[in-house]
Amino acid sequence: MAELDKIRQFLAAEGILMSFHGPFRHSIIEELGKAVRKHLETETVRKSAMADVFSVFIEAAQNVSNYAKRKDWEEAERARVQNGILVIGRQGEAYQIRCGNFIHPRDAGPLLARLDHLATLDAAGLKALYKKQLHAEVPPEGTGAGLGLIRMARTASQPLCYAIAEGQGGLDFFSLTVTL
Repeated sequence: MAELDKIRQFLAAEGILMSFHGPFRHSIIEELGKAVRKHLETETVRKSAMADVFSVFIEAAQNVSNYAKRKDWEEAERARVQNGILVIGRQGEAYQIRCGNFIHPRDAGPLLARLDHLATLDAAGLKALYKKQLHAEVPPEGTGAGLGLIRMARTASQPLCYAIAEGQGGLDFFSLTVTL
């Protein structure tokens, strides 16, 4: 039980309001979304901030879920990439949504290039890219239109913070922090 109290203390010290670690399935995302919405309703949060936190939470959870749905996973890999972590915290007046999941090393370079490109864009550039992407064709192996990261970058009050760490068992670990 002492370990649980240490975890509780760590979560409180880090401003973590809610966290989830496990398989990101549609039903779980839906229930977590309800919990996030209820929590935000009890806080004294502006409606626009509530909507931003909720929408980034959904985008982050869907990114983890969609990545695991790709068809080219071996069964052992799929079980690992379905498991992710999502954390909602508050630092002062800012909310942070942090998410992480395992990715295949072949996806690390393109993902970093995409995020690095987003980091170079201002609000007008992000808006233009979003509009362009809305009309782009989804590649056959794709899991979506690629709008999630752009939406998160547009909503964020600070640049997206991201990293990829070499993982175990042939997969890397991707983490993303969105500050609102």
